[in-house]
Order: sequence, then structure tokens, then C-alpha cells
Amino acid sequence: MTEAYDGRQIVGVDLHRRRSVLVRMTEDGRRLETARITNSAAELRREIAKAGECPKVVLEATYGWYWAADALTAAGAEVHLAHPLGVKAFSYRRVKNDEKDAGDLADLLRMGRLPEAWIAPPEVRELRELTRYRIKLVRLRASGKDQVHAVLAKLGIPVTCTDVFGAWGSTWLDELRLPQPYAGKMASLRQLIGWLSAEISLLDTVIADLLEHHQAYHALQRLPGIGPVLAAVIAAEIGDITRFPQPRPAVLLGRPDTPAPRVRSQGRPGAHHQAGLPDPALGDGRGDPAPAGRQPGPRDQGPHHRPPRQPGQEHRQDRGGPQAAHLRLLRDARRAGQVTGRPHRHPGRGVSRPGHGQRVIARRSGPRRWRRGRASD
Repeated sequence: MTEAYDGRQIVGVDLHRRRSVLVRMTEDGRRLETARITNSAAELRREIAKAGECPKVVLEATYGWYWAADALTAAGAEVHLAHPLGVKAFSYRRVKNDEKDAGDLADLLRMGRLPEAWIAPPEVRELRELTRYRIKLVRLRASGKDQVHAVLAKLGIPVTCTDVFGAWGSTWLDELRLPQPYAGKMASLRQLIGWLSAEISLLDTVIADLLEHHQAYHALQRLPGIGPVLAAVIAAEIGDITRFPQPRPAVLLGRPDTPAPRVRSQGRPGAHHQAGLPDPALGDGRGDPAPAGRQPGPRDQGPHHRPPRQPGQEHRQDRGGPQAAHLRLLRDARRAGQVTGRPHRHPGRGVSRPGHGQRVIARRSGPRRWRRGRASD
């Protein structure tokens, strides 16, 4: 089949630290060959040459994918990068091995369902390497400073200066007479903190020189609250801002804890409104004009329209559920004079159930969803 097929091939690569598995297939899903190689740029180029001209290759953004993407690009392949979170479902399969993973990556690519990540160019990757390394050093320095404060707390020594690691604070620490092994630990931590501070200052200089002619870096610093450090991190993580068609994807990139709204609208058209998305049945969701011959209704006012409350209409905040049913029961009983005693209140919850000395003498007719308390005949 390899000799007979001369079309464009799809290649899935399951990349590991020492060895990798490649699965080549046709555009309609027929497998051509499976190969196992030892990781090296020359071996990868030799194997990908069997896929013909300009094959479509997909690999997951796992440990050390930089060299593989660069080698495949140099070999003339169209490289795609699979996002690890998008292919996380692979771990739930009953049969999971390297060949299956590579084949599934190729299938997702040829069907157009691959959760794809952006392959940053080498210059952006180099900038990310510096900014991320600086963040790690800052976290290590903060950990060392926390341990210094912990040593002082263990010995019951109150801190009498604002900044222990400033000029006056360093003099104060030098004058302390600590017992062993705390004195040795304190000296070691202060030495490590000094080394880390020197490395962080050196990285600041290198990053500033690298971004000296970067337009986005200087434009970001004009925004309030953004200095050189944060501007360098934003420029490194976003890269080319023109790759985002709209502002929202760029904002979500900087907030991984805020994913896109989840929509489950099987049989519930209003789910788009709850998620803050436009309803396909309402066009762009901003309120389409009412057709001729019909009075405008709530659906014509947009997804966040709430009809005005009529005069005399009661404002109800208890909407369904056992607790809401009990609140309505207690309200009606109090109006009818059938509740005695003082209501029991929980902080922040209002009246939730009868308190001590309170009795419900009569109940409403209908389904009894709330059965606590005492009722008389």
C-alpha cells in the first residue's frame, strides 16, 4: 500500500524522552506504516522522509517537543501541535499504548478535530525561557525569605523592622546571636537569597536588552499597573497578538483558571443566555426587531432583559426547592397568626426553619416537601 499511495500523508508522533512512535496513514484513515525510532533529529528526518512531500505531522506538546518541531519543520513537514488538555481523554481508554496514541493523534488531525496549540517561533521561545526562569528564581527567593522568618518565629524573636532583608534589617540580623543549628541555617539562607537576588538582577538586564526594540513591550508599559517585569511576561506568553481574531481568546490565555463558558443546551434554548453567549435562535443575541404585526416581547429585548414588576406584584426571591417551599409555608403561617415564638435565624441565610419555642400550628395543603416541626390536629 505504501508503494501504491502517492497522496498526502498524515503522520502522528507519540513523543517520549528516549524513543518515539510514528504512525503514517492516508487522508481517508488507512494505515500505511508504524515505526519506532530512537530520539534524534537525524533519525526523525530520515523517517519522515518516507511520508513524501509536505506531510501533515502532529505531535503532543509534551516534555521536550521543541527539537522535534524544529526538525520536522526543517524537513518540510506541516507541523501541528496538540494541546495536552485537549487530548487528556486518551488516558481513559481501555487500551492505551504508544501506537494507539500516535494513531489517534493522526485521526484527530485528518478529521479536523485536533485541539491545537500555537507553535511559538524560536525567538518567542527564547524570551519565554528567560521570563519563566526568572519567575522560578523569584519563587525560590521568596521561599528562602519565608524560612528566615520561620527561624525567627521558632526562637520567639520579634521582628522590629519593616524589611528584614533591607539595609537596616541586614544589620539587625548580623547583630543577632542565635544558637546552633539555627545560626548556621540562617547564614545559609541569607547567602542563598543573595545569590538568587544577583541572578534575578542579571536576568532583568538581559530581558531588557532583548526587548529594547520590541514595540509591544513598550506599549504595555504605558498601561497603568504594568511595569517592565509584567510587560515582558505578557509579551513572551502572547507572542504575536495578531494571531487572535478577537480580544476574548487573548484574555483567556492569560487566565487559565477561567475557561470558556460551558453550554449544555439539549432541549433548553435558554442555556445560551445563562452562559452569556448569543442564542442561535435569536441571531447575535442583542435583540432582533419584532416582526410586523406582533408586539415586542421579552425575547426581543436581548438575553438579559427582565420584564418590569407590575404594581402590587410581590417580589419573590424564593424560587423552587425544599427550602423555598418551607419559606413560603412559614411566611403564610406568620401572616395568618399561626406561628408563635421568635424565628431562628442563621447568619447570612435569613429565616430557614422554626427556632426554639416556635411552632407551626397549621400547614398548607398540597405536597409536603418540608416535614420538620410539629403540627397539631
